[in-house]
Amino acid sequence: MNSFTQKNDTLHAENVALNQIASEFGTPCYVYSKSALTHAFERFSAGFAAANHLVCFAVKSNPSLAILNLFATLGAGFDIVSGGELARVLAAGGDPKKIVFSGVGKSAVEMQAALNAGIFCFNVESASELNRLNKVASDMGKIAPVSLRVNPNVDAKTHPYISTGLKNNKFGVAYEDALSIYQQAAAMSNIAIHGVDCHIGSQITELSPFLDAFDRVLLLVDALEEHGIHIQHIDLGGGIGICYSDETPPEFNAYAAAMLAKLGKRNVKLVFEPGRALVGNAGVLLTKVEYIKHTESKNFAIVDAAMNDLMRPALYDAYHDIKTVQTRSDQSSALTYEIVGPVCESGDFLGHDRKLALAEGDLLAIMSAGAYGMSMASNYNTRPRAVEIMVDGSQCHVIRKRERIADLFALEAVLPKP
Repeated sequence: MNSFTQKNDTLHAENVALNQIASEFGTPCYVYSKSALTHAFERFSAGFAAANHLVCFAVKSNPSLAILNLFATLGAGFDIVSGGELARVLAAGGDPKKIVFSGVGKSAVEMQAALNAGIFCFNVESASELNRLNKVASDMGKIAPVSLRVNPNVDAKTHPYISTGLKNNKFGVAYEDALSIYQQAAAMSNIAIHGVDCHIGSQITELSPFLDAFDRVLLLVDALEEHGIHIQHIDLGGGIGICYSDETPPEFNAYAAAMLAKLGKRNVKLVFEPGRALVGNAGVLLTKVEYIKHTESKNFAIVDAAMNDLMRPALYDAYHDIKTVQTRSDQSSALTYEIVGPVCESGDFLGHDRKLALAEGDLLAIMSAGAYGMSMASNYNTRPRAVEIMVDGSQCHVIRKRERIADLFALEAVLPKP
């Protein structure tokens, strides 16, 4: 569902013109579509309607309280990777019994908080973590429900920074070691084995890596059963990509059908952790052209958003489509521009070689910015983070106020005078 469409030569979010939003709330500004978020979650869930399943939104992709609350009301669970994300989910009304806790470096304090909350499952990523979790649970007089995150050594065919299922990645335990570690877990007094977890990466645009990983997981589940270890659920992670440019990721219904066909008649619950697939194309970053700069070799459009607002291009050389909010009737002035921000880094760019008809003061929409945009934003160069707006039909709601400069050093102090 595309909730960002042109109407009368002006880009809209649902029924609200983006230039109206910029005029009222300023730029840079993140804008989300409630209908796009809702539609994405409902489409993903619909494919698994006939199966025992749980869809856990990957909080790291967009931790906005408003978005978490929306998904919670739709019945979502949540995939968290920190104690902070646990607190966010609970503050947003998420059900702790639908929370899976992933991540390679869980602290004892984070484990305690999750055990007290009564989460659904810990996705354990090493034998050392398993030992610590057993001790923490023992000290609290609790039983920790666990899955072991198994590394299937499957190439997700994505960017190396977001590939997580190969043997040289830091995530999970080696497939060959999994049975032994499960047997260790089975002997622990404060560990309850509930599932197997597997996550191979992000922005995956083919079905085959998912199916290859699932094959290996199912072999492990069968081997565990032979050793008297019963698995209640299989967590297949997330990773379905979105279309940023010309990618053709699998449709949700095709993904679901392929997964259910692999599962067959096994009586286990399926858990999924989609993030980008639910929010990526439900958000845009609005920015204003401050200056047009022509040099001998390039044309630059210097905008008021920067790498601190949207890190993905600088970090991954990621592509985002960039559109003018108001289409000019005369396109003859179009030139090829570098879209860059004001941060003092040569890597501060939002797009290379974009052919656009521009003038100073024009508004641009950085498309597909709903995932890993605001969640990775920083205050580099002492820049306040952007305001966030949720559009619901014809209404706009501020879901995060723009930071003030004074907010950025409110927790700091200078040394006392001697």
